[in-house]
Amino acid sequence: MTTNQNRKGSIERQTRETSIALSLCIDGAGHANISSGVPFLDHMLTLFAVHGFFDLDIKATGDTEVDDHHTVEDLGICLGQAMKQALGDFRSIRRYGHCLLPMDEALVRMAVDFSNRPFLDYGVTVPDQKVGTFDTALAREFLGALTLHAGLTLHVELAHGENTHHILEAIFKALGKVLDQATAIEPRTGERPLSSKGSL
Repeated sequence: MTTNQNRKGSIERQTRETSIALSLCIDGAGHANISSGVPFLDHMLTLFAVHGFFDLDIKATGDTEVDDHHTVEDLGICLGQAMKQALGDFRSIRRYGHCLLPMDEALVRMAVDFSNRPFLDYGVTVPDQKVGTFDTALAREFLGALTLHAGLTLHVELAHGENTHHILEAIFKALGKVLDQATAIEPRTGERPLSSKGSL
């Protein structure tokens, strides 16, 4: 990893189920150019990029005639891999981020640690199984793949909310905010990861 504000990751993933090209700039301005074949996820990832000040480009196709599961999960994999590529061994970053984010009646708590010990705690139950054609259970699948491949510990808790769209929107906005905090440069660490062990 470098601290020259040019931290980028680029991933191409080809399987029998999906084809994905994804590029991420950690030190961006919130520019999003996303076409995944899953319109609701495009909307959520745009919110993630804008509120995290990440530049994110995605071109993906998948077997959405079956359902959206493979595309959503594989995009989580690719985003996690791109973030890990951009950050390397996590040296010089603040490592932690937390957020309490409102979206109208919905309120989401989120905390993250670039621990290199993947773990997701997803304390969210939504009222509806679908938002449009999007299966809302896939939000958890996306976050699970992201945490595994980025090396994140991520806690997500729904404090309250009634509208499923608002709840998911709050989650993805909060994800951008906490990852923006956690990936920010902490000059006091020098060229080391923030760890008493000296490495993560």
